[in-house]
Amino acid sequence: MSSIPDQFKKGYKPPFQKQNSIPGEQTRLDPQPLNDLTADGRPYKPAAKLEGRNALITGADSGIGRSVALLFALECANVTLHCVQEEYDELQSAIEEIKRKTSARTEIHAIALDLRKEENCRKLVQEHLDKFKTLDALILNHGTQEANTDLPTLSSEQWLNTFDTNIHPLFYICKAAVPSMPPGSTITFNASINMAVGHPELLDYTATKGAIVAFMRALSNQIVGEKGIRCNAIAPGPIWTPLIPATMTDDSIKTFGTSVPMERAGQPIEVATAFVYLASADSSYISGQVIHINGGVVIN
Repeated sequence: MSSIPDQFKKGYKPPFQKQNSIPGEQTRLDPQPLNDLTADGRPYKPAAKLEGRNALITGADSGIGRSVALLFALECANVTLHCVQEEYDELQSAIEEIKRKTSARTEIHAIALDLRKEENCRKLVQEHLDKFKTLDALILNHGTQEANTDLPTLSSEQWLNTFDTNIHPLFYICKAAVPSMPPGSTITFNASINMAVGHPELLDYTATKGAIVAFMRALSNQIVGEKGIRCNAIAPGPIWTPLIPATMTDDSIKTFGTSVPMERAGQPIEVATAFVYLASADSSYISGQVIHINGGVVIN
């Protein structure tokens, strides 16, 4: 009988660790976020749902992206894993975990690029195609956030950087990728609960997540019929990842995850399983939709 990990129990509060780097480093967290252990205490059970598919995952070094990369590999997909240069060591740690848990059943290509530059977004897609020939599942997960509690002090530089990181690359990457994606392919965006509830400390971040959902819906309407490419988004929150910035207020950190009906923060695997679902044939009649994985918060 498997025991339920403490991280899945109501009221669980992990020991928070502020990190000055953005993004944070998952390898420095203790305990580690759960990437492939489900809420019943059992290891994730793959079923070759993505066998024969080639996936490109941005922001794969830590948090949700790392768990998605691991589950995709377990489901027999070949993967191109992206990170920023500063997180390349974290990405190598993720790759080592994948190889250890999949017995090298999948091919992995790693690439570090600054996606705020359009030419790097094109390079990312082309490198994936050069390696794997086809792009069947595009996972747009990367992002940045930095807390601010007072609009007049939110700098224009931070506002522009958040948009240059969180939304503009999605346009650049999709523009480069869609012409090469065959019918039956999928694009899945990582949005956020904040686009629906409006986080008062994350104005710029919240605005980009709303833009992601709008872009996803419009893109789905443009290509799902003509090209057979399904587009969906996942809106997680709150999830225990190293994305939590050092600038977040102590009050927000103290209540992180406990204000939702389930009274705990989610684990990366609880989001990653939905990415598997949306990239697989199980979701073949779903496009233009948002799946809310948020501990029970009702979103209308």
